[in-house]
Amino acid sequence: MSKETPRGLSRRSLLKASASTVAAGVAASAQAATISGVPQWLPFDHNGPLHYDAKGWQFLTADEAREIEAIAEQLIPADELSPSGKEAGCAVFIDRQLAGHYGTYERLYQQGPFVPDIEPGSEQLPRERYRLGLEQLGKHCQKTFGKRFSELDGEQRDEVLKGLESGAIAFENIESKVFFTQVLQNTMEGFFADPIYGGNREMVSWKMLGFPGARYDYRPYIDRHNEKLDLIPLSIIGSSAWSRKG
Repeated sequence: MSKETPRGLSRRSLLKASASTVAAGVAASAQAATISGVPQWLPFDHNGPLHYDAKGWQFLTADEAREIEAIAEQLIPADELSPSGKEAGCAVFIDRQLAGHYGTYERLYQQGPFVPDIEPGSEQLPRERYRLGLEQLGKHCQKTFGKRFSELDGEQRDEVLKGLESGAIAFENIESKVFFTQVLQNTMEGFFADPIYGGNREMVSWKMLGFPGARYDYRPYIDRHNEKLDLIPLSIIGSSAWSRKG
């Protein structure tokens, strides 16, 4: 299992650059220049956004990932507007989130008290909800259909998901409604989030919506009123020109 490796300036290089900038700024503050017009972004003349590469599943097992992909495919089916949630990489997004700070809530206060009517299951970490929920989902599908969820047809999948959403299907150690809400929320996030996080592959949802993405400068378009710009979406990852070759 590989680890995510950030590209761009290292922390040490950033600190060195910051220190040099401060020193140079003190010495040359009287020579500050004013920039006007639209600055040209050339490859490697600035520090581009950090891009995290990670191969394979980071938290989910292959079996768990297959079931999450099936759920994402059913929640967001392919149509004439966009590919499915599975094709958009929603399971990859969920996997990366569970493998990081979100999965453990390590950056959130988690000492309670918890209010069940407001935050049901909040005492459980997202990692725990997924692991418990997928286990219980598998048991239910095997008992009811003799198959995994991913092996069910469309109508059967809908039947199961409706049962989870309403809470009609009983799970042990986790509420089925809590599990459904968690997966639905994360699937939607994965479909619309920046591709750098693993989902929204090829920016399919942004293209569907006409969202221009993470562009850093809109000044060339300020005076173009009532005009369809058809801007190609841009991820935090940046354009292909930022990818160093060789």
